[in-house]
Amino acid sequence: MTYGGDDRGRRMPPQRPPSGRPRRHQPAQMMPLPGRGSSPYDERTAPMGHGGAERPAGPPPRRPGPPPGRPMDGARPPRRRKRFGFGKVLVTLLTVFVVFLAGVWVYLEFSINRVDALADYSGRPVAAEGTNWLIVGSDSRDGLTPEEQEKLVTGDSKAAGGGKRTDTIMIAHVPDNSTKPTLLSLPRDSQVAIPGHGKNKINAAFSIGGPALLAQTVEGATGLRIDHYAEIGFGGFAKIVDAIGGVNMCVEKPMEDTLTGIKIPAGCQDLQGPQALGFVRMRHSEATPRSDLDRVANQRKFIGALVSEIGSPGTLLNPFSLFPLLSTAPDALTMDSGDHVHNLVGLALAMRGISSGGVVTTTVPVTNGSAENWDKTKSKLLFDALKNDTEIPDSAILT
Repeated sequence: MTYGGDDRGRRMPPQRPPSGRPRRHQPAQMMPLPGRGSSPYDERTAPMGHGGAERPAGPPPRRPGPPPGRPMDGARPPRRRKRFGFGKVLVTLLTVFVVFLAGVWVYLEFSINRVDALADYSGRPVAAEGTNWLIVGSDSRDGLTPEEQEKLVTGDSKAAGGGKRTDTIMIAHVPDNSTKPTLLSLPRDSQVAIPGHGKNKINAAFSIGGPALLAQTVEGATGLRIDHYAEIGFGGFAKIVDAIGGVNMCVEKPMEDTLTGIKIPAGCQDLQGPQALGFVRMRHSEATPRSDLDRVANQRKFIGALVSEIGSPGTLLNPFSLFPLLSTAPDALTMDSGDHVHNLVGLALAMRGISSGGVVTTTVPVTNGSAENWDKTKSKLLFDALKNDTEIPDSAILT
């Protein structure tokens, strides 16, 4: 369809036919009449003449915040205060304890006295089963003042024949199997062959040639190869006992040494340094009728009690006992140049059972009470058992 006029022949767009769906008209807004209540349309419609809905009275609505744990835009998250939980405290304490043990270990390793006691020589016994320690208690008075010698009743070294001798000679055998460890006493008056010096009392070897000659003499007499060496003197022994506050011993009979005058009453008691030294040396007493045999038996009893006391929590966890012990031990103890602290710890662990019967304690079988001559048959049974890590026959045990 075209129109005339000035449309120049343009065609007009056709009109859209009305939809079959009628248009919906917004209902007219009704104004409330004066004096009447609000209209139900008040909340949905705004008064005429306003461009939008009227905000309800009261505080403006809050904008929803960020989800928990997510900071607002531009805001830094608050710092959480670090807390030391039980695990961190435990780890810290364990670290401090390990560092302390390492420090003590290094201190002892470089502070303990050393001596070349175990040298190779022609004809030395070959290594057998287990590990053998030679433990020596010397009558050395080195480092003791005249007052300390009088307190410990050590006697005069010149009157004793001069030089250094051994009041205690023991072999501690630590087996490689489940056999019980053994603490064996060698009576100091035992007549044995001393290399290069003929036959003499075994303790004379220490006086003549020191630890090296004593070790060689013991190896030759027993056929056992000595792997480690430990020595302690009069003063060091007493100081170690005093450092841990004494050692509890139960004395069956009153002990009074007629030679030194030392007296120890009967009963269970804590023996301090001077009394402890007197206890392990005493042989001139009614309580020691077998003389040296009773003395070595008392020495083994005391060593068992001493090791148990040192290894107890009351000593290791008590700074008033532990630190004096650590400061005393290096000067009191002498070891072979090839020995280390871990060797000494292994010995202490093996000897803990002396008091409870977990260690066999015995003396080399002798022919009579003078303890000068060994019973050859029984002694061989004893030494063979130690070489092979087998049980010692009852006939070869002398308590």
